[in-house]
Amino acid sequence: MPQYQIALVATESLSISPYYILSSLTYEIHISSVGTILWSPEVLLSNNYNRAFSESTMGDDPTLERHFRGHRDTVTSLSFHPTTKQLVSSSNDNSIMIWNFRQSVRAFRFEAHKDNVLDVSFSPSGNLVASASRDRSVRLWVPTVQGESAEFRAHSAAVRSVHFSPDGKELVTSSDDKSAKLWTVSHRKFVSTFSGHNHWVRCVRFSPEGRLIATCSDDKTVKLFDHKTAKCVHTFHELKGSPLHVEFHPTGTCIATGMTNNMIKVYDVRMLKLLQQYVCHEGPINKVAFHPCGNYLISASNDSSLKVMDLLEGRPIYTLEGHRGAITALTFTANGEYFASGGVDHQILVWKTNFDKEDLLKEFPRKAETKFGSSPNSDSPLVLNADSASPASDSGSSDIQEVPKRHLECIKKRQDKE
Repeated sequence: MPQYQIALVATESLSISPYYILSSLTYEIHISSVGTILWSPEVLLSNNYNRAFSESTMGDDPTLERHFRGHRDTVTSLSFHPTTKQLVSSSNDNSIMIWNFRQSVRAFRFEAHKDNVLDVSFSPSGNLVASASRDRSVRLWVPTVQGESAEFRAHSAAVRSVHFSPDGKELVTSSDDKSAKLWTVSHRKFVSTFSGHNHWVRCVRFSPEGRLIATCSDDKTVKLFDHKTAKCVHTFHELKGSPLHVEFHPTGTCIATGMTNNMIKVYDVRMLKLLQQYVCHEGPINKVAFHPCGNYLISASNDSSLKVMDLLEGRPIYTLEGHRGAITALTFTANGEYFASGGVDHQILVWKTNFDKEDLLKEFPRKAETKFGSSPNSDSPLVLNADSASPASDSGSSDIQEVPKRHLECIKKRQDKE
């Protein structure tokens, strides 16, 4: 017979209930008046894991580190500062907020958009924040207490996505007007339009070296564009569902998409083919994020769960639950030590990765040149280097909590083979 474990879980009704856990693949974080349940590191053993997971303790599993409350509606996007422990979030409450890991520092709310803020992103330097809104505008913020910002009308419909170029000098946006557009940051000057979609463009991303731009649309396609010429290099058509999010691998050699048909797909942008696909959620996948080392992928879904994929083994290794309702935002820190999730429950959860400890001891993948193919109307091949608003308000209503480091007693129980 397989080995079982019993965990005692405290609930809001002040009762303690036993739960049987098989394989220890699912960790459920209960946020209630009683507190947060964490596993005893002496007890948790994962007998079904291969490699480093054969006998892992809680030190190797993701742990909930921070719990932020302050938004009044769905959290739509998250972005970590590239060097400090700051996190910016956007919400359907028409605001963005900046959070600090230190409890002594308050969260600050920035309000200037006139409709839902659908995406937010720190610049590579961390000196600017860009936000995209349903009010058809993009704002560039200086993330200080004064909350200064500059607005420009980017599109003729809701702006769904915004992303900085790797050097921070340009900005790309996508919209319900079926296009993506490129802008200069310093003068907010329009540069070019990336066209070809015939439905809303949900998401747009620069490749890590800046030569490619990827877009995904409700027309059930993902397109790759040459950044300089704005020409479409390739279109992935074999999508049975609509892609909601697209993200480049840290090496720039592949992209991942989260789909409305509950699937995750990973495409090779050099060979222009499907590499991997996962069916592990029970609802549409709103966001995907690669770990900076490139070996892991996390997905966020309407089924209220996060899934951690081991890309080397090609399988999910963790299910994380803690949100009430759909999870709509997801991001990693630059070093991969933490990741954050946000959802329709108005909450932001910050997790410590832990499962990447062996990878963090190694150097992240070195950059190497890989020929992609000839760009339309270009003689040279594309080369992928795999390598003024109102001041911010001190949000007195925000609830910034550190998860208590308490452990309930866990009992390990063996059931003899009959």
